[in-house]
Amino acid sequence: MLAQVHSFVLQGIEPMACEVEVDVTTDELTPKTTIVGLPDSVVKESIERVRAAMVNSGFTFPEARLLVNLAPADIRKEGPIYDLPIAIGLLLASSTIQQPNHRRLLFAGELSLDGRVRPIRGAINLAILARRLGMDGVVVPTENAEEAAAVGDLAVYPADSLTSVVGFLNETYPIEPHPDVDIDAMLDQATPPVDFADVKGQEAVKRAMLIAAAGAHNILMIGPQGTGKTMMAKALPGILPPLTRDEALEVTRIFSSVGQLARGEALVTRRPVRSPHHTSSGIAMIGGGAIPRPGEVSLAHHGILFLDELPEFPRPVLETLRQPLEDGEVTIARAHSSLRFPSRFMLVAALNPTRKGRKSNDEAGRKQMEKYLSRISGPLLDRIDIHVEVPNVPYRQLASMKRGTGSAEMRQQVRQARERQQCRNGADVQTSRNGVPNAVLSGRKLDEIATVDEQTRELLRQAMTELGLSARAFDKVRRVARTIADLEGADRIEFQHVAEAISYRLLDRQQ
Repeated sequence: MLAQVHSFVLQGIEPMACEVEVDVTTDELTPKTTIVGLPDSVVKESIERVRAAMVNSGFTFPEARLLVNLAPADIRKEGPIYDLPIAIGLLLASSTIQQPNHRRLLFAGELSLDGRVRPIRGAINLAILARRLGMDGVVVPTENAEEAAAVGDLAVYPADSLTSVVGFLNETYPIEPHPDVDIDAMLDQATPPVDFADVKGQEAVKRAMLIAAAGAHNILMIGPQGTGKTMMAKALPGILPPLTRDEALEVTRIFSSVGQLARGEALVTRRPVRSPHHTSSGIAMIGGGAIPRPGEVSLAHHGILFLDELPEFPRPVLETLRQPLEDGEVTIARAHSSLRFPSRFMLVAALNPTRKGRKSNDEAGRKQMEKYLSRISGPLLDRIDIHVEVPNVPYRQLASMKRGTGSAEMRQQVRQARERQQCRNGADVQTSRNGVPNAVLSGRKLDEIATVDEQTRELLRQAMTELGLSARAFDKVRRVARTIADLEGADRIEFQHVAEAISYRLLDRQQ
C-alpha cells in the first residue's frame, strides 16, 4: 500500500516541498527497508528511530518490504526532520491512520525512541513554505511551534508525541493551534545590550559611529588596545533602527536553517552582531560546504559583522568579503546548483596600529605600522566608508563620573536622519526597508542628491589629487557627506559636510 506525506527540504535557506512516499509490500518473504532520494546518513538511520518510536508508542511496525522515497530525488536530504513524516506514512499505509486530514498539512519532526517529538531546525522555513503553497497548516515539535507561528496566517499544530499526532489525524485527540505571535510587541521590547553612555570619552569616535548608523556605512576603528573599540561596536546596534517585521522573519529563518536560534527563542528581535574569530576559515566566513550553508556574512544579515584585530585574519578570508560588501549577497556555486544567501550587513572593524598594540612616532614605529597595515588590501579598505582613530582616554575622563553621549540621544538622531532618507531615496526591495540608506544608493541616485557648489567641488578635487582616492572612495566620501547633511537636516551637501567626510579617510591620508 502507498502513502504520501508532505514535508520540506532546505536548499540553503530556501524551503522546497518534499513529498515523503512510503510503500509497504506484504507479499515479500524477506522484510527489508530502503530509503531513496539522496538521503544522508542521518536520514538513513531514521528508520530505526521510527521503528522504536512506533513500537514504544503502542503501534505495530510493519514487517514487510518498505520503500521510502524522498521526492524530488535530485536534492540532497539531511537531518532527522523526516522521522515524523515517515512514521505518519507507515501508519497511513497500515491503515492505523484512517482519516485524510494529512493531505493539507506539512509535517516535520525528530522522533525519540519513546515516541516524543524533538525540535528541529528550519521550522519557520517550513511555515513559510506552507503559506506559500496555500496549505492549511503545519505539524511541528512543540518547542518549534512559536517559531513557526511567527509567520502568521497559518495554523501551527504543536506535536509533543507520535501518539498525539496520530490521535489528532484520526480526530480522536484535539490539538489546538498555537496562538498568533505578536511580533511588533516582541520587537518593541528588544533592548540594546550596551549603552554608549557607558563609554568614557571618545566623543569624536561616537560622532563617527553616529554617522555610520545613520547611513548604514561600514566603519574601521584604529587605536591602541583598551580604548573602547569593542565596547562601541557592541553598543552600535542600540542606535540602529529596530528590525522591521519582514527583516526579523528573514533573519530568523537564516538562524533557524543552521540551528542557531537560542533555545526557547521564537524570533530574532535584535539586529544580529557576529564576531568571528580571526582563525575562521573562508567557508565559515562566506558560507559553503558540501551542502552549502550560510556563513558569518549571512548570519550578520540586517545586522553587524564585527571583525576585531582585522589584520590578523588571513588575507584570502578578508578578500572573500568584497562581493557581499558590494552586492549584499553571496553566491555559492556547485556543479549541480548555485545558491544565493543574503548578506546585507554593516562591517565594523577594529585594529591596533601595530602588532604590539601601541602607536609609535619614530621611524622604526612607523615602519612597523606600515608593515602591519599592509596585511589589509587596498580594495578592501576602499569598501570601508569611515576610518576613524580611537585614541587613549585621558585619566581625567576615566575618573570622571560624568556620562557622555548616550544611546537614546544618538538613536533619536539616527531615526530622524533615516526618515529623511526614506522620503528622498525611495524604496528598494533588496534592503527590506521602506527607504534606502545612503550607503547602498545607486550611483545614478547619488549623483542626483549629492550635488555641491563650486567651492566644495574644488575641495573634492584636491582630496582626489592629494590623497589619490579611487573612484569608489570618491563615492564613499559623497555618501558619508550626504549622511552628515541628513543628520543636520540640510537639504544640500555643504563644504563642512564634505570636509568632515574627507577627514574620515584616515588610512588614505596616511598612505
